[in-house]
Amino acid sequence: MIATDTIIIRRAGAADASILARLAALDSAVQPGDDSLIAEIDGRPVAALDLVDGRVVADPFARTADLVELLRLRASRVHGSSRTRRARSAARRPLGLIARA
Repeated sequence: MIATDTIIIRRAGAADASILARLAALDSAVQPGDDSLIAEIDGRPVAALDLVDGRVVADPFARTADLVELLRLRASRVHGSSRTRRARSAARRPLGLIARA
């Protein structure tokens, strides 16, 4: 029989402030902001990454190195998709009038 863990990477919501605070306390670190990603193993939050500044907090009693890499990968995708959306939005805006001399 093979043991498998369910891993979930999700965005933190308003109800997750206590989770972020607990992870920060376990890690003796500053609490990540509201705009964060949380990594869970079998429904238990074990790491979080602040999407604004990239700070990571993790449960020191859990194996989280691979999860932190997954958080960073997901964060790069989140940032990449928002840059793509802004670029598309800018491309659709009218350029306006160009003054000719």
